[in-house]
Amino acid sequence: MVIALAQVNPVIGDLRGNAELMRARVEDARAAGAQLVLFPELAVCGYPPEDLLVRSDFLAACSAAAEEVAAAANDIVVAFGVPLNGPRDLHNCLVVAAEGEVKVVYQKRHLPHYGTFDEGRYFGRGGGPVVVRLGDRLVGLCVCADLWVGDGPATAAVRAGAELILNASASPFHSGKAHEREAMLAQRARELVCPIAYANCWGGHDELVFDGGSLVVDHRGRVVARAQHFAEELLVVSLDQRSVRASRLRDPRLRAEDKGADLPSDDGGGAPHVALPLVASEVGWPPVAEVLDPDAELWTALRVGIADQAAKNGLDHAVVGLGGGIDSSVVALLACEALGPERVTAVIMPATDSDPRAEDAARELVAALGCDLREVAVDGLREAYEVALGPHGLRSGSGSASTEERVLARVRSNVLMALTNVPGRLLLSTGNKSELACGYSTLYGETFGGFAPLKDVPRTTVVRLARWRQGAAPGPIPASILADPHGGVRPSTWRQDGLPPFEAVDPILQAYVEEEEDPEELMARGHDPGVVARVVDLVERAEPKRRQAPPGIRISARAFGQDRRMPLAHRFRSRGEGEADSVTRPAAARLR
Repeated sequence: MVIALAQVNPVIGDLRGNAELMRARVEDARAAGAQLVLFPELAVCGYPPEDLLVRSDFLAACSAAAEEVAAAANDIVVAFGVPLNGPRDLHNCLVVAAEGEVKVVYQKRHLPHYGTFDEGRYFGRGGGPVVVRLGDRLVGLCVCADLWVGDGPATAAVRAGAELILNASASPFHSGKAHEREAMLAQRARELVCPIAYANCWGGHDELVFDGGSLVVDHRGRVVARAQHFAEELLVVSLDQRSVRASRLRDPRLRAEDKGADLPSDDGGGAPHVALPLVASEVGWPPVAEVLDPDAELWTALRVGIADQAAKNGLDHAVVGLGGGIDSSVVALLACEALGPERVTAVIMPATDSDPRAEDAARELVAALGCDLREVAVDGLREAYEVALGPHGLRSGSGSASTEERVLARVRSNVLMALTNVPGRLLLSTGNKSELACGYSTLYGETFGGFAPLKDVPRTTVVRLARWRQGAAPGPIPASILADPHGGVRPSTWRQDGLPPFEAVDPILQAYVEEEEDPEELMARGHDPGVVARVVDLVERAEPKRRQAPPGIRISARAFGQDRRMPLAHRFRSRGEGEADSVTRPAAARLR
């Protein structure tokens, strides 16, 4: 059997555009000699469509688009994901089309309802397994999470005789996910003594990035074909399934059982039959694409996230404020790679008390990147604020240094917003996860913008990525910025408040935020009790600010926002946080 995995990047809600893209890939698969082409989960509408799924007009349009795609299934079988209404509920479906129409519908059974997933909010659970007869072979159908369950629909399909499992997926990226996914697929294939064809989407959708990596695993758990990560690809594979039957004769654990009554068909028994066109073709083994190393994977995810956030919202230009520090430098470099330097404007906003060395480093970066540079002096704007607010307590040298700093940060944000207020422009925030976690940014100052690429990237990871990028290709980041990655145009409030280095804080943040360890566990593992108490207290106090931060790219399994949701008003304090009040309350003023 010759199958093609269509790794596509659909746009949520662009039903006509997605259908046209899918029909084009069907034609490509047919021309390549494929007998079947598999698309990702909900490829017709994009994933996740969220509350679009409660609109009847949207669902009707999805059904119509599915018929358009099915009409292309001539001399080839097409399997793709689409939301469809059943007799009693809405379902996340994988449909199989042939001879120009939908022949079989499989309804996803296991609906993830945690973290970024809300499928239990929208879909009803599907019924039993569905096995389709394609030519003289039985093929089992499942959707994404169905395959992550050990004794789930794939196992039931194999017990009904399936010799190949098709899995349509929309599996969001986080660091290390590709290895986790391949390990699961290999384990499942060995357990089932059955090859698995897995088609994943790719591209950015708001905070989520999908990495692709579609693949075929044989019945021994070996990866025999893998598509590239973060790229469009049609992966065409020739499968000889004779060895599957031979292996099952030697391993009787999952011998086919007569469970035809559980399988949907017109006559109530046996598997639904779809005539598989026997297209004569000679297809060799495709190359197995490399799995990216961790830093390349993260960098690519961030670049794709920026590019698609702009493209899918009809934007073609990014604005980035540069302060001569590592965060803004990395964001500017990513933006130039994602959009092209000719579509990036960098803004430097000098003030009397700025560090001229940091400003010079920012200018050096812009010259190396080749993007547009705008310089806007902000002393006059700050003075205007002081004149207007002086009678109400805001005066230079009046002892309200923290208030003056926040005013300057908001002045700079106003400048950036004004320069972004042009059709087609996207303002990129430059804050990182460490500072966002602890509240070290000014509300409506640094915590502003249209999109925050580093929102889920800790400072130590930002530094690591910058140094990796500098070594991976001719690097434009000035040596002075890499030598002091925690510097910038103004003194760091992080340092001023006496917080430990990011190298000490980030492991605590990862354990507390991403791994959900409580403070006592952290202290028992050797972290300084005072530092743990202080960091945890800052994280809890900063929740109101995080609620107002712009959306950003998710690169961890536990990002702020959809993954970690905390009430704004609560008084729970776990044991081990008690000493935090006396230590951190002065620094908590920074949260305003």
